Amino acid sequence: MPNLSQIELQDLRHLIGSQDTNYQKLTNYANSCVDPQIKQMFTKSAQDCLNTKQKLMSFLCE
Repeated sequence: MPNLSQIELQDLRHLIGSQDTNYQKLTNYANSCVDPQIKQMFTKSAQDCLNTKQKLMSFLCE
């Protein structure tokens, strides 16, 4: 793990948590949509959140 200060580590955890929350919400929105275009938009946004979360988590493993 890189030398992160306590504040940087706390910020990183907060960002990861926010991305996870957004992913879950957007997935729920997509699952409740009837309109295929809106469903696709929510699904893509959820995937973007998941990708961002994974990228942020990779900073913890370096």
